[in-house]
Amino acid sequence: MSTLSGAAPRPRRRWTDPNSWQLRTKIVLAMTLLLVAICSIVGSVLYASMDRFLTQQLDTQLFQASDRAARFGGANSLSPQGSAPAPSPGTGQSGNGTTQNPPDPRDTRGQGAGTLNIRLYGGGALMTGGFIGPDGQRLAVSPSDTAVLAAVARTAQPAGSGDHPVPVDKSLSAGHYRLVAIQTAAGDTIVTGLPLAAQDSTLASLVLTTVIVSLGGLVLIGLLGTYIIRKTLKPLGQVSAVAARVAQLPLDAGEVALAVRVPPSAAHPGTEVGNVGHALNRMLDNVSGALQARQESEMKVRQFVADASHELRTPLAAIRGYTDMLKMTESLSPQGTESLGRVESQSLRMSRLVEDLLTLARLDEGQPLKLGPVDLTQLVVETVTDQKVIAPDHRWRLDLPDEPIEVKADGARLHQVMVNLLSNARKHTEAGTVVTAGVARSATGDAVITVTDDGPGVPAELQTKVFSRFTRADKARTGTEGSTGLGLSIVQAIVEAHGGSVELSSRPGRTEFAVYLPA
Repeated sequence: MSTLSGAAPRPRRRWTDPNSWQLRTKIVLAMTLLLVAICSIVGSVLYASMDRFLTQQLDTQLFQASDRAARFGGANSLSPQGSAPAPSPGTGQSGNGTTQNPPDPRDTRGQGAGTLNIRLYGGGALMTGGFIGPDGQRLAVSPSDTAVLAAVARTAQPAGSGDHPVPVDKSLSAGHYRLVAIQTAAGDTIVTGLPLAAQDSTLASLVLTTVIVSLGGLVLIGLLGTYIIRKTLKPLGQVSAVAARVAQLPLDAGEVALAVRVPPSAAHPGTEVGNVGHALNRMLDNVSGALQARQESEMKVRQFVADASHELRTPLAAIRGYTDMLKMTESLSPQGTESLGRVESQSLRMSRLVEDLLTLARLDEGQPLKLGPVDLTQLVVETVTDQKVIAPDHRWRLDLPDEPIEVKADGARLHQVMVNLLSNARKHTEAGTVVTAGVARSATGDAVITVTDDGPGVPAELQTKVFSRFTRADKARTGTEGSTGLGLSIVQAIVEAHGGSVELSSRPGRTEFAVYLPA
C-alpha cells in the first residue's frame, strides 16, 4: 500500500554543493573568509613595515660600525704601496723579516658581540680580523667564508665618497649576516657585518603573534558572528516553519482551519525578514477567506443535493407505483405497453441516480459509520454470487486466502463498494470477460480487496480522473448499460471514510481496482 505523508521528504544535503548550504552557513563562511583576507593583508603590511624598519635600523648601525672600522688604524694601515711590505698571512712578518703588527679591525671601539670586521690587503689576497664572539672573544673566519668576503670586498666603494655602499645579506659560518664593504684611503678594504639573527627572531615573533592573535580573533568573531546571525535569522526560520505547516494542511476539500500565522515578532514591516513574514500573513488571511467562502459554497451545494435527492424520492416512488398499477389494471396497446416500460426503466434509473447523490451527500457531511466486525471473505463471496446471477455471460472468479480476513468497518458501506466495483467491471466489458475478486493482506498488514478484469483497460487520459464525479468511460470501454458516473466516486468516498485508499492500475488486457483498509 502506498502511503502519502503531509510533508514532502527533505532533500539530502550534499556539503560539496554550495547551493544546498543554509543561508547562515554561507554568511558565516563569507564573513570568515573576509576576515581571513583582512588579517592576511594587515599581517603582510605589518611584516613588511617592520622588516623595513628593522633593516633601516640595522643598516644605520652597520654604516656606523663600518666607518669606525675604517677610521681605526688611520695612517698605520699597511698596504703594498706603503713603506713596508704587507705581512705574510698568519705570521705578522714583513717581507724583509721585520716584524709588523697591522691593526686588527676587531679592536675598533664600540663594536658589539657578533660583529664581523675584516681588513683585506692587495685586492683581497691577504686579510686580518674576524668575528667578535658573544663573550668578547675573537673568532676567526672559516675558509668557506673567505671567498664570500672577498666577493663582497670587490663591491667596495671609497670611503668619504658621499654614497653609502649597498649592504648585502650573506650566509656565513657564524650565521646570517648583513655585510658592507668600503675602501680606505690607504687602498685596503674593510668588510663589516652585523648578524641578522635578532632581526629574524623579531620578525618570527611578529609572525607568530600575528597568527595567534588572528586565529583567536577569528574564532571569537566566528562564534559571536554565528550567534548573532542565528538570532537575526530566527524570524526567517519562524516564517519557514509556518509555511511548512500550511503546506501540510489538506486544503483541497473539506473545512480547513487556517489558524497558523507568523508571530508579530517576525512579521514587523520595515525589515527584510519582517516584510516577508507580514506578506505571508496577508497571503494566509486571503487564502483563509477564500477557503471559508469555498466551504460555505460547498455546504450550500451539498445541502441542496441532499434536499433535492430526498425530495425526489417521493415522486419517483409514486411514478413507479402508478406504472405498476397501470400495468395491472389497464389494457394497453403494444405501443402503450412499450411506452409504459420506458417510463418504468427511466424512473428506476433516476431513482438509482438520486440514491447515489444522497449517498455522496451523506458521506460529504461526515455522517458516522456503523462500525463492526466484517468478514471480507464472506462479503466478496456474496457479492460475486449476486453478480453471477445478474451477468451469467461473464466469467466470475474468486481469489481468497485460506483464513478469513476480518476488519472493523461498516458492512453495508463495504457491500456497496463491492457492488459498485463489480458492476463497473460488468458494465464496461464484453461478455466472456474474466472478472476476479480477491482478498489478501498487504506487507504492512492492511486488508486488500481487488477486482481485476481482462478487458480492454481504461485509457490513460481517464485514469487520473476516473474517481471524479460524473466521469464516464462508456465511450472508451464497450458495453451495453449506461452509467451515472458516480459509482467510483462513491467507492472512493466510502473507503476514505474508513481511513483507507483505493487505487487503479490499468493497461490493455488487465484492469485492477485495489481497496486498502486499515488492519
